[in-house]
Amino acid sequence: MQSKKIKLNIFSENIYAGWDVDERKFINKAKKILKYYLSKTDVYNASCLYNQEFDTISFDFLYCDSTKTHEINREYRNKDYPADIITFAIFADGEEKFIFDGEINLGEVIIALDKVIEEAEKKHCTKEDELAFLISHGILHLLGFDHQTEEDYNFVVGLQKEALDAIK
Repeated sequence: MQSKKIKLNIFSENIYAGWDVDERKFINKAKKILKYYLSKTDVYNASCLYNQEFDTISFDFLYCDSTKTHEINREYRNKDYPADIITFAIFADGEEKFIFDGEINLGEVIIALDKVIEEAEKKHCTKEDELAFLISHGILHLLGFDHQTEEDYNFVVGLQKEALDAIK
């Protein structure tokens, strides 16, 4: 990780009427998660940020419902199902790495809160814990991590759990 202090600009919008998410709380949690990931040399070196010159990182969260993620999946990803999370990792997935005035925009994480509530009930955990788990997952995608293989999936989920334990 770079030794200088990095500014984090994380924005969120909640268009789901079924849960008045404490957006400030989850933005602060996302900042802690991202700082944790970037503090781990192996994670930072494997991320899309490695060897980039920047002083600011920004990205967005959109909280919605699964009807919206279904629409987005159909329109942008040619997938006909609702998702709990969709990540548009514009910096990690782009051919060219655009950095404007020292700022990297990593992209957007879209989370279906009705799916979060449903999954939390299945896992017997709080909806806040499940949301934090998806936020940590989305951030890893923004950093360029994927899980196409079982080994990659286990790495990503293990790293998420590690980050969430570390920021408690």
